[in-house]
Amino acid sequence: MANPVLPSSGVLSPLGLDAVRLLPGFWGDRVALNREVTIAHCREWEEREGWIGNFRGERPRRGREFSDSEIYKLLEAMAWAEHPDLPALAETVAQAQEGDGYLNTRWSGSRYTDFEWGHELYCYGHLIQAGVARLRMHGEDQLTRVAIRAADHVCRRFMDGAETCGHPVIEMALVELYRATGAERYLEMARRFVERRGLPALADIPFGRAYYQDDLPVRQAQVFRGHVVRALYLASGVVDVAVETGDEELLKAVESQWERTVARRTHLTGGMGSRHADESYGEDHELPPDRAYNETCASIASIMLSHRLLLATGDARYADLAERTLYNMLATGVALDGRSFFYANPLQVRVPAQPLDGVNHAAEGGLRSPWFDVSCCPNNIARTLASVAAYLATSSSAGVQIHHHTPADIRHGDLALRVETAYPWSGEVRVRVLEAGAGGVSLRVPSWAAGATLSYEPAPGTAASRESRPVEPGYASIERRWRPGDEIRLDLPMTPRWTYPGRRADALRGCVAVERGPLVYCAESVGDEPPLADVSAVTDAPPVEHHTDGTGGTGGAVELEIEAVHSPPGDYDAWPYTTERESGGGTRAPLRLIPYHRWGNRGPATMRVWLPAAE
Repeated sequence: MANPVLPSSGVLSPLGLDAVRLLPGFWGDRVALNREVTIAHCREWEEREGWIGNFRGERPRRGREFSDSEIYKLLEAMAWAEHPDLPALAETVAQAQEGDGYLNTRWSGSRYTDFEWGHELYCYGHLIQAGVARLRMHGEDQLTRVAIRAADHVCRRFMDGAETCGHPVIEMALVELYRATGAERYLEMARRFVERRGLPALADIPFGRAYYQDDLPVRQAQVFRGHVVRALYLASGVVDVAVETGDEELLKAVESQWERTVARRTHLTGGMGSRHADESYGEDHELPPDRAYNETCASIASIMLSHRLLLATGDARYADLAERTLYNMLATGVALDGRSFFYANPLQVRVPAQPLDGVNHAAEGGLRSPWFDVSCCPNNIARTLASVAAYLATSSSAGVQIHHHTPADIRHGDLALRVETAYPWSGEVRVRVLEAGAGGVSLRVPSWAAGATLSYEPAPGTAASRESRPVEPGYASIERRWRPGDEIRLDLPMTPRWTYPGRRADALRGCVAVERGPLVYCAESVGDEPPLADVSAVTDAPPVEHHTDGTGGTGGAVELEIEAVHSPPGDYDAWPYTTERESGGGTRAPLRLIPYHRWGNRGPATMRVWLPAAE
């Protein structure tokens, strides 16, 4: 099956790219843009920056010590997208592989001398993931052989001993290669890497061993901590190992860590990471909007983990977080033209960033950049969008489950379904039967969708009766012998809602945000538009919807308008504190809000998700 995650057991079995075909719509349009524009954009920049030339032996070597991994992520994107440029790029990579399977353009000649920062095993992980993608989409070829030779080298070199990598990813890559080939050594190598971490296996560093999750054994940890991408990649690999070895204790450990992390260390958008210095989580309830880091790669890693936990348990809460992260983080990470990207994703930008046509030498910034010195995010976006259809639906003995609502054709056995919807702009989701079959069809009702209804409309000319009933958040199911023309309709309430922070998130006290459906909204100010520093939200009336780019149907966005108090800029005082509470004041006027994933497409801007609530 053409799927990035294919566990041998679990409550749910994923339906891959061979069973789910995206149609034009929110995700279908982005996947098409990714294949037609973003993948070529990434290759062009990797060639321009000399990272591909490293594999040809061009000197001096260019790029960071882990730049090889970006070529491997791009190869994975090409594999899922069946991109015609893959064979030529794979040939270039293959030229650099050594006789024993070793492959690294930075460390050849001084192998494995820096496990903390060298990223050699990390690079192998992404190479193996690209090889698995190619194997499942195309079959054996040069890329798959290169990946397998590298994996075999890893097993020979690291099966004994206590070494591991400062940046996890090799763990889930090896498990997936085991799933694809059946070779037990790959699973055993992954298991040993997981069990070694936290003994400790790595040297201490100024950030502390928690930075790369080497402070505690995986089973003893209570929460995800340290560098967010590392933590989530490791957790994904741990779930894979737990599922394949039947280690329930290990799986429960990750579930518990996920629960606490979501409850205490996750931003409204689903983003994770509050500290810029070490790209880390921070402490419980440390959720500053303006200094939120929320790396795009971290959001992708969160989606990977949520999907794995969903497959293992069938619990809708994992799909709920994945949806939040897909619409408010993954969709935000790339511009509407597919050619520039966010690395960090704060929830407030105070000063407009300067436009940049070349390489961004800083990971942060309030404007999407065409490329970065560390360009993990563009390539990660490319490979995730190329395979995102595989996250949409699953099967089980009970039938088909649809977790994410977007236009698509879905096939499982004899049953063929077509999903028709303008989600997330509209809450109406129609699932039409194209080819007959038996079994249940379940649609996820998001946690925010209290008051949803599920209806069944029989095919014209049949004796079956129409049905309609209210459904609670979770999964709403109908089981029957389906006929072509039968239709299921899920109606989700899309009324905009005010969202308030928990009292422990001290950086957000006194603020309010706005959501509609799965989308988080923000205020954006470009050019001469009113400054956002002096705006407070009036919450005594609900936000008003405004449809753009059409009438709210397929492709039509929904913006919101709220009443706000625009305070006049005050004089500068000698001291910014007072013994008296500042009185309210200013002019009430409408304030337009846009979906967070659309901000930054009009040029340099200020932005904020959390607005002070007017008294």
